Amino acid sequence: MILVLDVGNTNTVLGVFKGKKLLVEWRISTDAKKTADEYGIQVMQLFYQTHLKIEEIRGVIISSVVPNIMYSLEHMIRKYFNLVPMVVGAGVKTGINIKYDNPKEVGADRIVNAVAAHEIYKRSLILIDFGTATTFCAISKDADYLGGVICPGIKVASEALFERAAKLPRVELIKPDKIIGKNTITSMQAGIIYGYIGQVDYIVNKMKSEMISIGEEEPYVVSTGGLSNLIADDSSSIDEFHPNLTLEGLRLIYEKNRY
Repeated sequence: MILVLDVGNTNTVLGVFKGKKLLVEWRISTDAKKTADEYGIQVMQLFYQTHLKIEEIRGVIISSVVPNIMYSLEHMIRKYFNLVPMVVGAGVKTGINIKYDNPKEVGADRIVNAVAAHEIYKRSLILIDFGTATTFCAISKDADYLGGVICPGIKVASEALFERAAKLPRVELIKPDKIIGKNTITSMQAGIIYGYIGQVDYIVNKMKSEMISIGEEEPYVVSTGGLSNLIADDSSSIDEFHPNLTLEGLRLIYEKNRY
């Protein structure tokens, strides 16, 4: 079995694979102030609750966009699993050709998603990851990472509205039945959710046009991330929601580099 960790700005998602099968997935808060022992106790408790044995883990791979947390996580893996974790970064084989001006600027999570999506779909793709930031990535049929778009995530955008507009209340991020709200709360929910859907569809359509103009087939659009369910159902541009894309990508990268 292998343990995979996707460290995001807000949450860290952990998964345990047995072969190609994802046995379990956990989501915990990302906290750079936690020590290795605090993370170790938390992870041991998760294993205990699901009756998995830490000693059966044969490998660990980490993808992170939070550099400050890596010392604690790597030390935790060494201490509690007696393993040296593989970290997605320079020198790790992915099979993706990065066409960014500076390839080092591309977040590890975006590369991991690209690896999984290319392996699964083997065609031109637009990947949308709804997290603290929402990222759009263009992947060619030949596994070239062409570039992308980075937007504030839906929670970040809504928090800015709550903080800047003194008279507007903090509202739950749920989709109202109608876009024309009859009160302040439903009006805000409509603006946040449906406005974001409109933004996603516009960006995707522009990306499709650019990709087709350079000779790519019309890309297939795949979304992932914890907040994808708010957007995917009503978006006219998203073809498929894949909830475990990043975890699958980590498994694939581990397999490419384990020998």
